[in-house]
Amino acid sequence: MLGGEYRHGLDAKNRIFIPAKLREELGVTFVVAKDIRESCLKIYSLAGWENYIAPLKQQRRNLSEKIMRFLHASLAQVTPDSQGRIVLPQELVEYAEIDKNVIVVGCGDYAEIWAENAYDRLKGEVDRDAMIAELEELGL
Repeated sequence: MLGGEYRHGLDAKNRIFIPAKLREELGVTFVVAKDIRESCLKIYSLAGWENYIAPLKQQRRNLSEKIMRFLHASLAQVTPDSQGRIVLPQELVEYAEIDKNVIVVGCGDYAEIWAENAYDRLKGEVDRDAMIAELEELGL
């Protein structure tokens, strides 16, 4: 299971460090893709990516093709170097509005990469009471 919050920098070659705990779960090669809902990036193991897109393949062709094109056009299959760094394509860096500092967050079966300022803003907007109410509605 992917968990934790890790703060790192983006270097001049668009490399970021992926923590060893996450790399162990993600495997030797994994996928970095745009998130559909937020201005962040998602990291999946290869098997996790296939599971994520499987429901899309069951949708109407025009919807499926549109979303698959969006997700795969800039998708990066990455293999960390000996220091645990991956290179993010410029298009992904720009999509997530990353300038220098990044936050890598484990989210169970995937992880996210955020620009530090966007992630800190998001954390500040969390309405804990509303979240608890929603969880209680679900019986959790």
